[in-house]
Amino acid sequence: MRINDDLTVPVIVQASALPWVASPAAGVDRRMLFRIGEEVARATSIVRYAPNSAFPRHTHGGGEEIVVLDGVFQDEHGDYPAGSYFRNPPGTSHVPASAEGCTIFVRLWQFRESDREQIVRRPGERGSGTASAIELFDDGFENVRIERMAPDSAVLIENARGLEALVLDGSLLIADQNLTSQGWIRLPAGLALRAVAGPQGAKVWLKDAALMHPDVCRMA
Repeated sequence: MRINDDLTVPVIVQASALPWVASPAAGVDRRMLFRIGEEVARATSIVRYAPNSAFPRHTHGGGEEIVVLDGVFQDEHGDYPAGSYFRNPPGTSHVPASAEGCTIFVRLWQFRESDREQIVRRPGERGSGTASAIELFDDGFENVRIERMAPDSAVLIENARGLEALVLDGSLLIADQNLTSQGWIRLPAGLALRAVAGPQGAKVWLKDAALMHPDVCRMA
């Protein structure tokens, strides 16, 4: 399966308008944004857990990066409420579940081979930054942050390496597309993000990094 696999072209998707696709685990559905592969794949998705659903234990051979969008995501290590961000590096394993149900944003098999740092940030456990820009992770190869855009403000984010963004709240107008919650953007290097925040402003998750690292984990 291949979805939005050409990394040289910009992609703008209102994910909330996409259909849900059932996963192998009962009660766990996905909206697929990027995919190269079948069930084991390099993938970026919105994933929905129904109440009392779980996914069997599995190991992340290529790493896993998650933002909890709503509800409470869980595994044997703890609970992660909406607003949590974490990185499970290659080789880690867990049993993901949700007692009350949740929706998460997930990136799989997109870690560098050498990236072995495990990061967990729950709401209130911030990295560095101000109320307008909260840094979640930076290792010199990628910068991950949350930015808040003021109502009706012009937005310009330069893009030297590659840029991926997800609207968490509010809205962004890009050309003639109005992106609301779950609006996903992926831009190749050199193409700046130019937008206008909506009347309520916008809260956006941003990743400034190569869209595919040269030393990305190799799949069998």
